[in-house]
Amino acid sequence: MAEQNMQINRKATVAIFIVGAFVTILNQTLLVTALPHIMSDFAITADEGQWLTTAFMLTNGILIPITAFLIEKYSTRRLFLFAMTTFSIGTLVAAVAPTFSVLLLARIIQAIGAGIMMPLMQTVFLTIFPPEKRGTAMGMFGLVIAFAPAIGPTLSGWIVDSFSWHYLFYIVLPIAVIDLILAIFIMKNVTTFRESKIDVLSVVYSSIGFGGILYGFSSAGTSGWVNLEVMGTLGIGALSLLLFILRQLQLERPLLEFRVFKNFTFAITTIMGMLVFGLMIGTETILPLYTQNLRDISAFHSGLMLLPGAVVMGVLSPFVGAIFDRIGAKPLAIVGFLLMTATTVPFAFLELDTSITFIVIIYALRMAGTALVMMPLTTAGINALPNHLIPHATAMNNTFRQVGGSIGTAILITIMTNTIKYGDFTNPAKAQVTGMDAAFLAAVILSAIGLVLAFFLKKGNNTSGKQATSETLGTEG
Repeated sequence: MAEQNMQINRKATVAIFIVGAFVTILNQTLLVTALPHIMSDFAITADEGQWLTTAFMLTNGILIPITAFLIEKYSTRRLFLFAMTTFSIGTLVAAVAPTFSVLLLARIIQAIGAGIMMPLMQTVFLTIFPPEKRGTAMGMFGLVIAFAPAIGPTLSGWIVDSFSWHYLFYIVLPIAVIDLILAIFIMKNVTTFRESKIDVLSVVYSSIGFGGILYGFSSAGTSGWVNLEVMGTLGIGALSLLLFILRQLQLERPLLEFRVFKNFTFAITTIMGMLVFGLMIGTETILPLYTQNLRDISAFHSGLMLLPGAVVMGVLSPFVGAIFDRIGAKPLAIVGFLLMTATTVPFAFLELDTSITFIVIIYALRMAGTALVMMPLTTAGINALPNHLIPHATAMNNTFRQVGGSIGTAILITIMTNTIKYGDFTNPAKAQVTGMDAAFLAAVILSAIGLVLAFFLKKGNNTSGKQATSETLGTEG
């Protein structure tokens, strides 16, 4: 790749990726408040309707581990155009879907494009920016990750209240197509090719492993842990994941390089990243349940309640990235986890008459803490690795973040439902709010664990540890 091309196209490349990533991530939560309307139109049950979200997440989880191979094998331009074209086709099919089966297929097609987009965007940003400026670049990435999922339920609620659910896809489609057209004329190749050959058995193990784990934990949140389907899926997923890891360690050119976890900084930041994302998604799941089930607030206004927090995180992320470039991840992680822990405590004492304004303010402060932690951790972990391992690190980071989101939500929902089920309550509403309080108490503990881990981070932004890391992993620099 030519350094000059990178410099000339950097701003345009970043803009194209941000728009593409925004619309693909937006689709993860876009159907949340539209499900009742879709269920009514197609005469399906809630369990069937939930597959529109679950299938999207599962396809993402299965595809993301393979992206490290794809990024090494194919050019940036070709992969981006494939991802956006696939996503656009899926969006068009979803918009005109005459049956539930067609809509479900369309969601899977969308997810194929989305699954490639996220790791590719991270890899490109980390390639076109030098280590000392990667914090700023990943801050823009954090803006997308924060704002897109949070705006989904709000936008969805407004559209389905005013129009048909089909318009959810009609609105997204032109944005995706325009971004695709711009990419055709502007996008340049920035990643480095390596001779790679896909190992079919690794793909099978990875798909069953990560797919099983994601589905199992997601199902546990609603079906409970003592469920044959949940336990069986988790068991098969765990066994396949173990076989996948063992095979990667044997291959000269693995599909996913697990040796990156030999690097302490990458390992600890990945664990902390899982905690952050799990707590964020878990909270975004429980708070709307509180407002809709116990306070009779509409789906649209419940989504609107989360919007200030998303705006705070979105606005802060670029600034946090710039601060990271100066002082590194450790002080940001300590302050961020401290703020997250402190602002989760009030949620552990929710009552049936807790002020909604108070919840909005506390949630916004909590998202400020999340902004201080999420992208700096990711950037610090990847900065500690040599450049040729970036595709593997970003794929690993995105995969484990998905797993963290599923596990975190499953744990909090399970604690909530078990508290309701086994508690001695005469008032059903009181039972529900007590269950939510118990879930948030667990969130306080998880956040506090993250705070403790933050003190083990190294100072600085880890831009000087590449040679040592390369030698540790026994790979070429």
